[in-house]
Amino acid sequence: MTDSATIQHPDGRVELRPEAFEEITKSSLFNHDLAPVPVSKRNWTTYNYAALWISMAHCIPTYMLSSGLISAGMNWWQALVTILLGNTIVLIPILLNSHPGTKYGIPFPVFARAAYGTLGSNVPALMRAIVACGWFGIQAWIGGEALNTLFKAIIPGWQTLLGGPVGGHTPTEWLSFLLFWGLNIYIIYRGMDLLRKVENWAAPFVLIMTALLLAWALWKANGLGHLLNQQGKFHTLREFWPIFIPSLTGMIGFWATLSLNMPDFTRFGKSQRDQVVGQVVALPRTMTVFAAMGVMITSAAVVIYPHMKPEELWDPMKLVGQFQSVIVIAISMFTVVVATLAVNIAANVVSPANDFANAFPKWISFRTGGLITGIIGILMQPWRLLADPSGYIFAWLVGYSGGLGAIAGVLIVDYWLVRKKWLALPDLYQQNGVYKYEGGWNWRAIIATVIGCTLAWIGLVVHALRPLYDYAWFVGFGAAAVTHFVLMKAARPSNERMS
Repeated sequence: MTDSATIQHPDGRVELRPEAFEEITKSSLFNHDLAPVPVSKRNWTTYNYAALWISMAHCIPTYMLSSGLISAGMNWWQALVTILLGNTIVLIPILLNSHPGTKYGIPFPVFARAAYGTLGSNVPALMRAIVACGWFGIQAWIGGEALNTLFKAIIPGWQTLLGGPVGGHTPTEWLSFLLFWGLNIYIIYRGMDLLRKVENWAAPFVLIMTALLLAWALWKANGLGHLLNQQGKFHTLREFWPIFIPSLTGMIGFWATLSLNMPDFTRFGKSQRDQVVGQVVALPRTMTVFAAMGVMITSAAVVIYPHMKPEELWDPMKLVGQFQSVIVIAISMFTVVVATLAVNIAANVVSPANDFANAFPKWISFRTGGLITGIIGILMQPWRLLADPSGYIFAWLVGYSGGLGAIAGVLIVDYWLVRKKWLALPDLYQQNGVYKYEGGWNWRAIIATVIGCTLAWIGLVVHALRPLYDYAWFVGFGAAAVTHFVLMKAARPSNERMS
């Protein structure tokens, strides 16, 4: 198919003509969840994208980010600057990968077909999906903790209702986890429109409730407490740098997942300006402000509850559990449930559901992909990932950032430098189109990704190369980007318009 199969609107957005759309529905690479969104249905505004990011950033892991950095030796302002810088840096690949979603109305795994091939796209899609499954499990566990705290406050004897501990946790904790997990699955089955409505009201609600909790903590403690007066343990740049770099990489890793799959959301964008402004306004500011709220609440809590262990003070569920008022606990935990539900569906279900659907378009729908995500999320044992705050940052976030950075490098270079923002939209859904490459695989992209991942992770096994792992996302991104560009320019396929 040629450009005659598409309509290019004055604002740059592209859609398929009705006859071309009808043609791709016959392909084995097509299902309705992966289909390009018609321009008439691209109605997400600046507020929708700002609300999306605000509700995703207003989550318990964000609240707890500072704890991992402070426990590693930073003081409060060093932790917040690291968070702000990391989220400003990751905003760049997020915006670069958002553009094709808005322009062509396509989700992430379909966009990946251009660089990796119609079958090869399953490699980045499934790598991204596995990470999302881990995050889904983490958020589901946190949401379950919130429900458990709520039930403890309103149901007498709840903690021992079903007997003693099993696997280090009470049966009621496991039950609360499964209840919250089921709530996520229910929303998945209701679809994207319900998600948009949840995000729109969840964002301001969570912000207001957290601000009220902060105000209460400051009033109760007669100020900010001692935490803000504490000095970090680093006195020179030489001492600070070995902790700062992997911490910064971890902050980038926090949203490295969304830096790949933002097309899953920007495909619904009214314009490029709407998605860009909404994201720029919301992401870095919200992450930093919410993390700062966590620091200030924890600092005040040290004064209010001196008997609590330091690691418990950073856990809002355990902190709220100290309150005497059932009403206050109920409102607080409802807020946590709403916040966690909103971020989990948006950040950790939409993408893997589409990714699994991309692997088997005719057999796996968005709903089925969401269910698969939920099951794998349980199997990844999120309670273990959350057991150690520093391990959470330095092992989990830094570790996977190298692989996702490599994928981001390939996608960005391919779209912006190799293809100059031009995609053959119908061919993304055709077995024998220009993105077939060699049997559906673009081995240049695969090689670039492997090289990026290898260099990012080799420091784990070769001690002398440990600094490469500390810079995992940057190393993976840079190595994969350069390799892919060189290999693609050397190939110069003649069957597609490339610069």
